[in-house]
Amino acid sequence: MEALITQEIELFLGFGTFLVTTFLGFLVYFQNPKSWTNRLFLLLALLIDNYIWINYLSLHPPQGTAENQLYWIRLVMFITSLIGPAVFLFVHTFPKQHVTLKKKYRIGLFLLMAASAIASLTTLVFKDIHYPGGEPIPIPGPGIPLFMIDFVGLFIFSVLLLIYRYRRAKGLEKKQLKHLLFGVAASFLLMGITTVVFVVVLETSAAVFLGPIYPVILMLFIAYAIMKHKMFNAKVLATQLVMGIILIAVFTRLLFSQSLTSVIIDGSVLIVLLVFGYFLIQSVRTEIAQRERVQKLATSLERANERLKELDELKTEFLSIASHQLRTPLSIIKGYSELLEDGAYGKTTKKMQEVLHNIDQSNEQLIKLVDEFLNISRIEQERTQYTFAKTDMSVLTNAVVTELKAKASTKGITLKKDMHANVPEIVADADKVRHGVYNFVDNAIKYSPADTTITITVRKERQGVCVEVVDKGVGMSKKDIKNLFQKFYRSPDVMRDFQGTGLGLYVVRKFIEAHGGRVWAKSPGRGKGSTFGLFLPGQPPASIRAQHKQT
Repeated sequence: MEALITQEIELFLGFGTFLVTTFLGFLVYFQNPKSWTNRLFLLLALLIDNYIWINYLSLHPPQGTAENQLYWIRLVMFITSLIGPAVFLFVHTFPKQHVTLKKKYRIGLFLLMAASAIASLTTLVFKDIHYPGGEPIPIPGPGIPLFMIDFVGLFIFSVLLLIYRYRRAKGLEKKQLKHLLFGVAASFLLMGITTVVFVVVLETSAAVFLGPIYPVILMLFIAYAIMKHKMFNAKVLATQLVMGIILIAVFTRLLFSQSLTSVIIDGSVLIVLLVFGYFLIQSVRTEIAQRERVQKLATSLERANERLKELDELKTEFLSIASHQLRTPLSIIKGYSELLEDGAYGKTTKKMQEVLHNIDQSNEQLIKLVDEFLNISRIEQERTQYTFAKTDMSVLTNAVVTELKAKASTKGITLKKDMHANVPEIVADADKVRHGVYNFVDNAIKYSPADTTITITVRKERQGVCVEVVDKGVGMSKKDIKNLFQKFYRSPDVMRDFQGTGLGLYVVRKFIEAHGGRVWAKSPGRGKGSTFGLFLPGQPPASIRAQHKQT
């Protein structure tokens, strides 16, 4: 009775293992039939399948004679001889698309496998069998060392190869190799102990019936690598595996049905499950396909962003080099035009002075443009230098207004100052802050109609100072306000009538933010004027001050 129960357990274990390995083998293969990793995985699954049922027959021979049992035991050794080289070749190839082992080594591997396999079928590996204590124990022959090299040797070499590859690998491949290493080490160590050590060395076959379980460990570790790291379609694989097991169970029940009613019920259930399983797997495939498309799109966008960053860096470097090269000749032109205008090289007529003045004005605009490009390149390369010192914003703003008063008067524009009392001194880079205030007032003059007033206010605000410039100019839309301080942005409403690069306000924002301040713009709408403002704290952040000079 006990022997019958043990045999049923063996049969159950073997049948379950057979189903799992076969199912996994074909599923992985059909994911990518052209991949040699997939092909070798299927080959390994089929070899394990054969090992399972032959191993069962070696324990329970059909004829029940010593000769017949020895025949099946030799077949077990034959299949085991094929498994060792198959594992080594799989380990060497995994997870590549092509076989990576050189041809001369493949030939050597084949010859070793052939010699061991042939020897396993003869008296060279097991020359006879005896039954001490009632257990079948094969008697080793002179070919056992060859078999040990073929199976145990290649198993050890596979583990060493995996350790070597694992230490050199990176990223996803390293994770995949780790799972494969654990699977090979665990499964074939146990298989070797059960098949070789117990039988040959300890002369007992008590643990042989557990043999079919061990290869499944390898398959499960590889399946885990598949599902965990998406080497193949994990969700589809899992769905098909579950549906396959259910269908096999129902089909088995149908085969052993003993009444017409049971046949009809089980057959109907099987049909329903087939239809349901088909649509379920298709829905999972659709979901996976959509997710893969999204992932591919995300990868493409990421690559495009990286390329844009590279181009932006190249552009910044070009601007820096070009601006430096342009700055020198422009300064020379400015110097010579001023000398000519002042009569340093002879008397000039009124017409000549007018032409020279226009040259000087145009040259000044080019110098300002080059300076903007230089500022941009320094900002983006984080090379902008700041010198912090105590700064009186009322005095600084007064100086800017005085400098631009003549330009405003040519349009009949009045610059009105509103300097509040008790405005505190702040620690700032006066040149960078002056650049911001100058830009705001200069733009207000540029975009305001003739005979209007521009108000410049300086007041204390919290623990710092606020400067605002209010004009009656072209105004702005909400879209303009949102994008105004971005690089190269210019309002479509002013591009036709006013020249510019869209860099000035961006530079101002960067300078003020480096002080720990902020900039803003407000407008009731187009044609209704604008307000530009900046706020500077009493001191810039300590992290900024630590990086730059302070006096």
